[in-house]
Amino acid sequence: MEFPFDVDALLPERITVLDQHLRPPARRPGTTTPARVDVQQQLMTIVDELGKASAKAQHLPVPITSASRMQSNRHVMYVLKDSSARPAGKGAIIGFLKVGYKKLFVLDDREAHNEVEPLCILDFYIHETLQRHGHGRELFQYMLQKERVEPHQLAIDRPSQKLLKFLNKHYNLETTVPQVNNFVIFEGFFAHQHPPARKLPPKRTEGDIKPYSSSDREFLKVAVEPPWPLNRAPRRATPPAHPPRSSSLGNSPERGPLRPFVPEQELLRSLRLCPPHPTARLLLATDPAASPAQRRRTSSLPRSEDSRY
Repeated sequence: MEFPFDVDALLPERITVLDQHLRPPARRPGTTTPARVDVQQQLMTIVDELGKASAKAQHLPVPITSASRMQSNRHVMYVLKDSSARPAGKGAIIGFLKVGYKKLFVLDDREAHNEVEPLCILDFYIHETLQRHGHGRELFQYMLQKERVEPHQLAIDRPSQKLLKFLNKHYNLETTVPQVNNFVIFEGFFAHQHPPARKLPPKRTEGDIKPYSSSDREFLKVAVEPPWPLNRAPRRATPPAHPPRSSSLGNSPERGPLRPFVPEQELLRSLRLCPPHPTARLLLATDPAASPAQRRRTSSLPRSEDSRY
């Protein structure tokens, strides 16, 4: 793929690694450096044109690789150039490979869900006129060495049949693990994956409740009512709206509210202040063994009460 600017001067190495910043690579000594604004724009033009060519080759409605997508995601793009083809001394681009880490929920051989974050193949394109020349394997192998991963550890986003044949031919990746998303993983993907085990809490035996557990808190919320007659609160009795039914109909008699409990000291005080019965006073008056204090207590009563008896 050719461009109107000097690709060979813009990308000094055969394979250039671009990240989300789209910064120009380090220049080799003795080479001229274009203006920084021009370099940034030229890199964005290369990324956009490669994304369009890849979408057209895969029959996609819109490109999945562009300069704006690169700047908004932490993806890495490996660009392969052709130094031998120098039309007007400007060089050309052979293809690219875009990768990035993504959090995925994938199924293993037992159809159990696993949360992993593997390196994913997001886009792969080699120019149609330069395919079957070993350029794709050269670019893919460079990426594996740079990222330090094995082919079976990769997850491929919506691979084409041509890419699946490429992986089978060069890396013997054939047996896939069925998934419910658009990513494809191969047998051996979980050989080096160690997802955290999510163990369920052990089932408690009947009656074995830990302190301050949820069941305890729910139980404490319910107030336990004491048995009768302790559950009868001291309150003023209100007359019923309708007269109670006779007990001859089989209904138990209505229990009225209990009187409030009177302390012992208050009960003794009320007994001392209560005047004696006239009969008890008469007995004390006729009893010679009665004490003078008792006689004085009875004699101090008003005589109006004596006149009634």
